[in-house]
Amino acid sequence: MKYFPKIEDIYTAATTIKQVVADYTPLQESIRYTKQYDANILLKREDLHRVRSYKIRGAFNKIYSLSPEERKKGVVCASAGNHAQGVAFACNHLKIKGTIYMPSVTPQQKIEQTQLFGGDWVTIVMKGDTFDDSYKASMAFCLENDKVFVHPFDDPKTIEGQATVGLEIIQQTTAPIDYVFVAIGGGGLAAGLCGVFHQLSPSTKIIGVEPEGAASMKTSIENGINTELEHIDKFVDGAAVQKVGDLTFEICKKYLHDVITVPEGKVCQTILDLYNRDAIVVEPAGALTLSVLDLYSEEIKGKNVVCIVSGSNNDITRTAEIKERALLYRNLKHYFIVRFPQRPGALKEFVVNILGPTDDITHFEYSKKSSKENAPAVVGIELKSATDLQPLIARMKANNFFGDYLNDKPDLFQYLV
Repeated sequence: MKYFPKIEDIYTAATTIKQVVADYTPLQESIRYTKQYDANILLKREDLHRVRSYKIRGAFNKIYSLSPEERKKGVVCASAGNHAQGVAFACNHLKIKGTIYMPSVTPQQKIEQTQLFGGDWVTIVMKGDTFDDSYKASMAFCLENDKVFVHPFDDPKTIEGQATVGLEIIQQTTAPIDYVFVAIGGGGLAAGLCGVFHQLSPSTKIIGVEPEGAASMKTSIENGINTELEHIDKFVDGAAVQKVGDLTFEICKKYLHDVITVPEGKVCQTILDLYNRDAIVVEPAGALTLSVLDLYSEEIKGKNVVCIVSGSNNDITRTAEIKERALLYRNLKHYFIVRFPQRPGALKEFVVNILGPTDDITHFEYSKKSSKENAPAVVGIELKSATDLQPLIARMKANNFFGDYLNDKPDLFQYLV
């Protein structure tokens, strides 16, 4: 192994970041999750930083470590949003010029916050569709202009800064921690936690959590080699990378107890539950760790469990998509091609005779074709219970309204919906 974080370097990082992270982020008991899983569930609220994520730790530790000559050159980074805000804040605080590359699909909220924290000390460049696209462009710019690159995860100083989360957890608890659940994007936080707990609490099991559509760490560990994914789902933008770090992969491969994936729709339901039931606002990556507790329900029973809530940089304009994905995951939202007879009263017949008493039409696209016997419409229907689906389809077929079911046809679904 080329690198493993030394505990003395992590303590040094903890002293360094006190300049911008004066107090420990809270470690709070979740009454709801504790009751639900019959375990002591603690939330490490990394979403409560000024930049709303733990990324400030690694970014500041790295930039602060630069020599005067390196600081004068300026820094460059690539980020889907949270690391960008940490770098921007550090640049402003230390008066160092920074150029920040972000994917074009980055939520507007994260772009605006990055500019707010960086002020006149940072320049934002929107490039590519994924973090990996931005990363490649930023590295090229960095080399051409002889600047210092601040890696979001695959750098010793970044890893040591993120590792201070683990130091805080240990110092905030009296009883031994049995499990720590941590979201994985590039693996910087997970690698840092492995470093801390292996040296200070080796019996603690570190469980990594990735979105199902971007399982780069899990894939790499299964393959035994750091593997770049060809395609990823970018929805969980804070944890959607095509390839994890080389340093972080080697650490996580050896020291993670397990890596679990979670469907993006399930993450969305967790976001809604945290907001509606706990008054906690999280971004998709911040909900990952709580979304998988049911998969470990037997193992964690009666145990002390920490879930790291990694960030809360969520754009309110994404709420409709979050709700949609949650409904699709729970099998409560369904899309059909419905074939309507070309006669007056056909729509009324569909509403009265086909829909169930609690079914609701939420999407409807239709164009009348006067020369056709039947005309197709794309119809979205929200159900109260997943068990209502098959009776609905049966009524459509019995009355010759059924054309096709779109939910299990992803290509057609993306094109039509």
